[in-house]
Amino acid sequence: MTAAARFPLLDPHTAGLVDAMAKAGNTPMVELPVSDARAVIAATAGTCAPGPELRTVEEVELAPHFGGRLYTPDVVRGEGAVVYFHGGGWVTGDLEYADATCRLIADASAMPVLSVDYRLAPEAPFPAAVEDVLDAVDWAARRWDRLVLMGDSAGGNLAAVCAQRLRADERIAGTVLVYPVVDGDLDRPSYVENSDILIGRREMAWFIDHYCPDPADRVDASFAPIRAADLSGLAPTEVFVGGHDPLRDEGLDYAARLTAAGVDVRLHHLEPLAHGFLQFTAIIPAAVAAAREVAAAPARIMETHHA
Repeated sequence: MTAAARFPLLDPHTAGLVDAMAKAGNTPMVELPVSDARAVIAATAGTCAPGPELRTVEEVELAPHFGGRLYTPDVVRGEGAVVYFHGGGWVTGDLEYADATCRLIADASAMPVLSVDYRLAPEAPFPAAVEDVLDAVDWAARRWDRLVLMGDSAGGNLAAVCAQRLRADERIAGTVLVYPVVDGDLDRPSYVENSDILIGRREMAWFIDHYCPDPADRVDASFAPIRAADLSGLAPTEVFVGGHDPLRDEGLDYAARLTAAGVDVRLHHLEPLAHGFLQFTAIIPAAVAAAREVAAAPARIMETHHA
């Protein structure tokens, strides 16, 4: 049965991609060595449309053991910047993985974007990535007056963790979470419904086992930000959730919990789309529109913060 027949509300181009992947019959990523899995992810770069040309794109050192890439658009408005954390399950992904997205954000928001090349698991397991992104935010906060924390998937997890850790810091203008991982519960209904669409329970278990191997750590809010006892006092937040994403339910639940705690939340529930749509802007037209909405979020956040 085709993906379109199994998931009638799924974006048709995404359904075609699901069928093409199934037909290709490639070895599942979770059955590969980590180095090979990273190579597989890197080889998919062609599915993401190149981002716009900018005034400057430069490599920067954020700490002795990791760096980042700073994107500066032709026109810069205000004194703020975006700090971006790439996806890839804390195991794969890098600055190139997020390059097109960061270019789009810088251009749309008229703000510099700092993309963070945090350490990956299993070489550097939890909480190494958390430590790195906090250091990166500290680096950025010494250079710009206001910051928007932003990330997709595992990067959304890190952005949410940072937002909680730094809730008392008035320099944090807000947070943008794109199909974020905010929990380690792989038994939510959306995992049952959507695990055959690009990513599923098996892949997420593989990522989590590499990143956070001790189950005792998986109830810590630094791994699962939805489990924080108190979510009050966080800066304005935009949450983007794909309707056909296994992570859908935790994203919706987190947005609801933030709202209940009095946080200013703007939720985007993109029903036809699946996980990782930012990486498919060259082949899925609906992903292009969604990526533009994501890229405009930091400017909306700054307006909200200064209202």
